[in-house]
Parts: sequence; C-alpha cells; structure tokens
Amino acid sequence: MAKQFDVAVIGAGAAGMMCAAVAAQRGRRVVLLDHAARLAEKIRISGGGRCNFTNLHAGPQHFLSDNPHFCKSALSRYTAQDFLALVKKHRIGYHEKHKGQLFCDDSAEQIIQMLKDECAAGGVEWRMPCKVAGVERQVDGRFLLQTDCGDIEAASVVVATGGLSIPKIGATDFGHRIARQFDLKLVEPRPALVPLTFDEAAWKPFVPLAGIALEVDVETGSFKGRNPTGGRFREDLLFTHRGLSGPAILQISSYWQPGTPIVINLLPEMDLAQALIEGKGTIKKQLGNVLSQWLPARLAEGLLLAHGFALDARLADMPDAQLRRLGQAINQWTLVPNGSEGYRKAEVTRGGVDTRELSQQTMMATKVPGLYFVGETVDVTGWLGGYNFQWAWASGVAAGQAV
Repeated sequence: MAKQFDVAVIGAGAAGMMCAAVAAQRGRRVVLLDHAARLAEKIRISGGGRCNFTNLHAGPQHFLSDNPHFCKSALSRYTAQDFLALVKKHRIGYHEKHKGQLFCDDSAEQIIQMLKDECAAGGVEWRMPCKVAGVERQVDGRFLLQTDCGDIEAASVVVATGGLSIPKIGATDFGHRIARQFDLKLVEPRPALVPLTFDEAAWKPFVPLAGIALEVDVETGSFKGRNPTGGRFREDLLFTHRGLSGPAILQISSYWQPGTPIVINLLPEMDLAQALIEGKGTIKKQLGNVLSQWLPARLAEGLLLAHGFALDARLADMPDAQLRRLGQAINQWTLVPNGSEGYRKAEVTRGGVDTRELSQQTMMATKVPGLYFVGETVDVTGWLGGYNFQWAWASGVAAGQAV
C-alpha cells in the first residue's frame, strides 16, 4: 500500500528543503526524498565551505534565461532580505565579502542545519538515501512515486533535483528526464560558471603564466538589438595550465557561445598604447620593464614574447604602429576558447526545463497540474556570487506556497 502525502519533494538541496519547509509549515503533509546518503553536499562545498548564501543586490538582471522575465515574480516575492531575516532568526553569523556576497562567519553546515530545523518545524518526513525509480500520474490526478523505500502517493510532486554540475557529488539528469516524460520542453543544458579551455598549441606560450591573477574587464556576445546576449564583467582573472579561470571567466562562461571570441582588457584603467606613445620621449627603459610597472613582471614578459615583441627592445625605439598593436593586444586581448572544463568543474548548469512550460507565480507545469520544478532544474541561471542560491530560495518558496 502506497504511503499517502499531500506533497512529495524530490531533491533535498537548497530549493527542495526550502520548498518542503514552507509547504509543511502551511499544514501540508510533506515527504522529502533524496538519493544521496549525505545531505545538501552542494551547499556544504559552496563558498569554500562557508556558503555564499545570497547576494544583497540580487535582481532579475543578474539571471540568464531564454525567457528572461520569468524569474521576476519569484525574486520580487522572496528577496535576499527575506532570506537574511531567516538567517538572523537562526542566529547565524554572516559577513559581506565582495559586491554584496554574503557568507557564513562559521560554516555552510549552519545553513544546512537551519533548513533541516525549518523542515522539522513543519513535520516534514524524510526518505534518505532513497532513489526514485519512476513518477506516474494516475487517473485521479495524483502521482505515484516508485522508490526503493516503498511506493509513495502524493497530490503534488516538486522536482528539485538540480542540474548536471559536479557529478562527483551526485548530480544527475533526473529532473530533465521527468520533464521529458511529461512532454515539457527543455532548453539545452550546458555547463555554466566554468573555466574555459583553449587549443593546446595556441595556449602553449601562455602555459608558463599559470598561477598569475589580476583584475580585468572581460566581455563576449552581442549588445545590440532588443534582446542582447552579451555579458561584461570586471573581476579577477586566473591563468591556468589549460586556459583561463577565476571569477571573470566563470562569469563570462555563462554568456559565451562556442566558436565566438572573448575579449579581455588586462589593464582596464588605462589606454596602454596612448601611455606608451606619450612616454617615448621621457622613458629610457626596455619594453619589458615599462610594462612591469602596470602588470606582474612574469605576465608582462610572457605577453610580450607571445605577441612577438623582444623583451630588450627600448620603448624610445619602437614605432607608434607597433605600440598601438601592443596596446590592442593587452587592452583588447581577443581569444576563441575551444571549450570549457565541463560539468566536472561547472558550478551550475545553464538551461533546463523551459520556463515557458511553467507558471511564474507557482513554478507548476501548466500542462501537468500538480507537477512543479524549482531551483537549478529550471532554465534560470544566476551570476557568480550568491545569486543561484537566491533563485533556489525564491523558487522553492513560490512552489511551497502553492502546493
């Protein structure tokens, strides 16, 4: 005999626990299922173990989607301040680190415990570890879940199983499979917030620069037309053996399209060509020494060699045209990545359940009454810096208030 519930939430991550807690505290009988033996691993490892749990500035402009207006409703009804009030209620110490990013003073475990406590306050039942083999819609409109913990029947099912990122901690395509089963469209998933890689031969001159970090401007895509697809960020860049990483690259990776270039300004505060041309009359130094005033010495040397300039060339002897070419190479360094480090290193998944299939008020599939999708399973992807957690909280609350 199947156990009866009002709501079955599949996936006990950020969005799933939030949804379960809200629904249960409204008086719903809720069961929360997860296939993992360890709870909320993605929360646990986030923010270097301190969980960048939201961003003070979170708004619709910080999210990507094929349907960019979809996220507005949930985000406006459950804001960063609302989540902060919950954090304060549970007496969790926190601090702002950079550009509105909020972290726990102590540990990400505190956020996990807070969500567990909120679930307990509503009497949520847990099934964990518990694999869901199938979800069927019955003649009466209720759902039957076949699980290795026994059959479960529920009036509503919330799919909160996340995306494909970081498979080693249990990420699967379960949410996408359920969407397909019920004939819901998907926006093609791909890795986002991920380091970018380059052709091995083309990158060879830059391999010795691995480990160098500096603040840059980076952009990609188109800013023209009514629906611009471009991204622009000023963040830290990190050179790696295989390519580029750091916050600047993670941010731009969500906007980057295969086969297109990214443009990096390694000296965003100055027009290098102009500074070099103006300095010709007064600066007697070699080019490498001049550049090392503004860039890390190893980077200055590596860039000069990679772009065919002699390190010992004297600035005063350089033709203006050559200095303009060097200026462009550093202020508008244009590269075409050959790919990314993939889901293994991606912090989130871009794409997922097409939001045109869902109600923006409730997160319910309009074609399948009682079936909801929340969090990273859905085609809403935040910037780096706490935005994806805020989407998890907001979408989880929207569904939790509706089921």
